[in-house]
Amino acid sequence: MPSAPTQPHHHFRLRHPPRYYAHRVKESLTTRVMKVLCSCFLGLLLIVGIMAFVLWISLRPHRPRFHVSNFSIPTISSENGLQNTEISFNVTDRNPNQNVGIFYMDMDASVFYREKKIGMTPLSLPFYQPPKNTTYIDGVFSGTSLKVGNDSWSEIMVDREAGRIVFRLGLRARFRFKLSMWDSKRHRMHVSCDVAVGPDGEVLAISKKKRCSIYFS
Repeated sequence: MPSAPTQPHHHFRLRHPPRYYAHRVKESLTTRVMKVLCSCFLGLLLIVGIMAFVLWISLRPHRPRFHVSNFSIPTISSENGLQNTEISFNVTDRNPNQNVGIFYMDMDASVFYREKKIGMTPLSLPFYQPPKNTTYIDGVFSGTSLKVGNDSWSEIMVDREAGRIVFRLGLRARFRFKLSMWDSKRHRMHVSCDVAVGPDGEVLAISKKKRCSIYFS
């Protein structure tokens, strides 16, 4: 009987030495490990960043809010009003922060008529304002702290006859934000409140509870 045909033998030859393939496998594993480590690091960095952002949002100091409660010139209707002029005021200072307090080192007030300063007086001694607190700040301009010249008084009388006298109350303070054992650097704050007074010397409704503008320097 004829013998079965023999199958041809195929010889495979490696195109590269075994050491080359071992190096490629090792390199592939190293790349995968590095990718995993980089992914873990970036994920951790993202989590830390989100936590820091949330913490910053919750603890970021917000500027205080000032509103005029009262502003009065009781002698404005008096014949001798110029000699006995006195201006009293009351302003509310609201600290809107949830966790941050405010320490005021000093504060003074000024009053302006037609952008001319006619009075200046120091206010309260240093005080600490807790978070979510409203503090009432009042003061009086009189005597040497109030200097209204004849020209200014004549203009005030003209405005009085027209039914409204407009003043500007300014507050200036140095303060720091306080959080537990942490204190911010010192800031200087300027508050400006436009106030309209009627013929009776009392603040008009349009100015009462009006929010003052504020800026830092």
